[in-house]
Amino acid sequence: MSLRIIFMGTPEFSVPTLRLLVDAGHRIVAVYTQPPRPGGRRGLDLQKSPVHQAAELLGLPVFTPVNFKDPEERERFRGLNADVGVVVAYGLLLPEAILNGTRDGCYNGHASLLPRWRGAAPIQRAIMAGDAKTGMMVMKMDKGLDTGAVALTREVEIGPNMTAGELHDRLMLVGAKAMAEAMVKLEMNDLPLTPQPEDGVLYAAKIDKAETRIDFSRNASDVHNHIRGLAPFPGAWFELEVGGKPERVKVLASELAEGQGAAGQLLTDDLVVACGAGAVRLTRLQKAGGKPLAAADFLRGTPLAAGTRLS
Repeated sequence: MSLRIIFMGTPEFSVPTLRLLVDAGHRIVAVYTQPPRPGGRRGLDLQKSPVHQAAELLGLPVFTPVNFKDPEERERFRGLNADVGVVVAYGLLLPEAILNGTRDGCYNGHASLLPRWRGAAPIQRAIMAGDAKTGMMVMKMDKGLDTGAVALTREVEIGPNMTAGELHDRLMLVGAKAMAEAMVKLEMNDLPLTPQPEDGVLYAAKIDKAETRIDFSRNASDVHNHIRGLAPFPGAWFELEVGGKPERVKVLASELAEGQGAAGQLLTDDLVVACGAGAVRLTRLQKAGGKPLAAADFLRGTPLAAGTRLS
């Protein structure tokens, strides 16, 4: 037996789940994803989402509505006669007509331990807050923002130097397996639902560009968590004066280090920077328009001596 599934997702994070559901023998009756967006080197070419591309390779029908306000879109969704909708990082709010448009509703793969970090940026926010663990949760969606009852949980430890990119890749695979397991249980009518607790709710707001600049006046652990929580994208950054002009430098990895000094001052020749309390070592950097470089390679092109001030 197999389920008739409508899959809804957009970024690379969603692709392993789609592929695993196909491999499990389920019938994917339609794939919904965000419409093609301008991209390419000049931003002139329309680029299909990673899910769109994967679905086409798998020979699956793809739909790209801007929203579900059109009654015809809602009717088309219902007309697919799906058993269930599977949603992973789709990027559109789903109205009740869609949430209730399949036999068993819609199930979402969310990258946090709900109710902590509901919302748009749970991976980044968990690291920026210094959380020691997170996870993937499969929940039955309702009209609230990530408020649905939880069907399945898989915890993942967050290493002390793990970046958002590394955690993303780990959760991407954990989430795919979790959703595949949940669909087996659903097919067997053995998928219990547990309401989320009312305590411990936190919202993972979308990352704002205004918060990406590194504030070295914060304590070292906060600076380190800020750096790794924004790596590799959008990237935490500081400004460095080069040739009398300020130049923006992204920091893609760091580690806690020994030392004290004025906030933002290099304490050593190998990029140990003083913070408001303690210090961090910058281990991977990228100039605007340049390639990501290990600290030693970065310093060969941009020598920085102890005493240099980063802002």
